[in-house]
Amino acid sequence: MKITKNSVVVMHYAVSDSEDTLIDSSYDDKPMAIIQGTGYLIPGLENALESHEAGDKFEVAVSCEQAYGPRHDEYVQTVPKEALAGVEELEVGTQLRATTDDGEQTVIVVDVQDDVITVDGNHPLAGIDLKFDVEILEVREATADELEHGHVHSEDGCGHSH
Repeated sequence: MKITKNSVVVMHYAVSDSEDTLIDSSYDDKPMAIIQGTGYLIPGLENALESHEAGDKFEVAVSCEQAYGPRHDEYVQTVPKEALAGVEELEVGTQLRATTDDGEQTVIVVDVQDDVITVDGNHPLAGIDLKFDVEILEVREATADELEHGHVHSEDGCGHSH
């Protein structure tokens, strides 16, 4: 069966940047299972899966525009430390939720000074072209329950109530 919208796809992947630095991989863990066409994957990878089938192994290059988008300098802001009073463990790498004009957003602390904190609202992979090594393990039609819930169920259900 070829991958089409609403197919369940079980796959292994390894993703690296344009300099071949490994960012993430499922090969040493459980494969990823997704419903094709639900927007769970970045657009460039989701589009590349179309028409593949179980047993296919392939590489795909995904531009930053089809991955996590370009970096936006205006998403990096320096705020007075007192604006974050009460937040424990303010150190580089700390993730915070911030209210923006576009709603709630995760920001990452990128610099800590005595009186100011610099946060970055860009996705950590924004502005980076990616390369994926993909192995399709299984392709099947999604069940009505999976489509209704929006995710793949294992043999023992989905493990939570709806």
